[in-house]
Amino acid sequence: MLIMTASKSFSSPPFMVLFLIILLEGFVVLSAELLAIRLTIPFIGSGTDTVSIIIAAVLMPLAFGYQAGGSFEPAIRSGRYYGIRQKLIFNMVTSSLFLVAGLSYPIIGIFFETLHELGIHNRLAMVSLYAGLFLVTPVFLLAQTIPLCSNYFLHEELSRITGKILFFSTFGSFFGAVFTTVVLMSTIGVHHTVTLIFIILFFLVFILSKRKTSETVLLSFIVLCAAMGLNSNSVLHVLNIVENNKYNTIAVYNDPHSGDRHLLINKNASSRYNDNGRKHLYAEFIETLIRDGQSSADIPKDILVVGAGGFTIGYGDHQNRYDYVDIDGSLKDIAETYILKSELQDNQVFHPLPARAYFAQSNKSYDLIILDAYFGDLSIPEHLVTQEFFKTVKSHIKPGGVVMANFIMSPNFVDPFSRNIDTTFRSVFPFYSRHVMRHDYKPFNTDPTFRANTIYIYTDNPDAPEKPSIYTDNKNTMFFDKPQ
Repeated sequence: MLIMTASKSFSSPPFMVLFLIILLEGFVVLSAELLAIRLTIPFIGSGTDTVSIIIAAVLMPLAFGYQAGGSFEPAIRSGRYYGIRQKLIFNMVTSSLFLVAGLSYPIIGIFFETLHELGIHNRLAMVSLYAGLFLVTPVFLLAQTIPLCSNYFLHEELSRITGKILFFSTFGSFFGAVFTTVVLMSTIGVHHTVTLIFIILFFLVFILSKRKTSETVLLSFIVLCAAMGLNSNSVLHVLNIVENNKYNTIAVYNDPHSGDRHLLINKNASSRYNDNGRKHLYAEFIETLIRDGQSSADIPKDILVVGAGGFTIGYGDHQNRYDYVDIDGSLKDIAETYILKSELQDNQVFHPLPARAYFAQSNKSYDLIILDAYFGDLSIPEHLVTQEFFKTVKSHIKPGGVVMANFIMSPNFVDPFSRNIDTTFRSVFPFYSRHVMRHDYKPFNTDPTFRANTIYIYTDNPDAPEKPSIYTDNKNTMFFDKPQ
């Protein structure tokens, strides 16, 4: 009897309104999932391990939400009727309260800083706590939308209406997955995309509410205002964030004492520059090697820099030719506006492409390839540390060319990553030199948290054998091998 009453009480809205609710719910869930993945990158990285946990924190609550929504029955609570309409509104508002914290960059930053202060540093533990606290509950509640709305189609043919419901839900998810990343994050930015999610949730609460000025509608509007404030340009400006797109959160800090301008990508120091031309130590070291002994009469070198950052490597060198490759096309304008304070030089060309896509599309060979796309311990692109990638890099250097790679790692190999990246690099570039860019480096330091910019340098030698000899007491050709 209660279900029949609920159906009659919601009989006025046309079916297309219900389908619109279902479509927007699918859009919100998929968009929230993608935004959560993107917003947590500066704090936990972008590895498949952390992404899989966020995906799991969406899929499993979806399943339980479908089941819970199908089991809901209207009831009288505290003397008031609590039906399907009231349940849908409650779910939308409650989801907003969780998501306004879980999708707002300032609150996410406070959350992960608190975890660090509590001694929780493991990435998987951090992302699990984040997903469990901010994603599981809202996804569980939003997933109930489909089975709850299906109560209003009791007189429709089951197979036909089920197909329509699934179509609108899946289309909403598809639209959320594609439109959010390809269009919204690229045009209005991540933070304004987050605001759009709360505009949609408020709209859903508004059209579901019979009384448009109720306390619930007011609460939903307050949550919307909070989301707009937390994700406003003014708040990001306070945090020194100049760009928050689908790839990176980019901040610029100006040191009033030294005059240094620092570019931070996903909370990792990327570039440093000032009016005197000072750069990061490793960048100055690389430039010294490039131009050491080079005269104006020498043939210009073709140099490729993978990981553009602030375009500081090579800036000031008007002789050699530089190509820069980076997936984030916004870096050029940011570097010119905030770091270099001028346009790129005529001998500097930017290619806004993923590194592996650039190598696949280009047949150009280089005298020098610089790999500088590895930021800290978290933002390490997994696809740029493989043997296959290094082989691709090697195929694009000229005979006698050079490959330099800047890895942030343990210089004493006290962790598996440092050991494995060294082994992987050596498997493709077997003869290299290695330089640790920290003045306080000590060979006896076994601190697992000690990291340093470590420059690997390989020079192509066509005469080098693939399998060099090993000197033993039984067979030692050292006398014949050493230079005479």
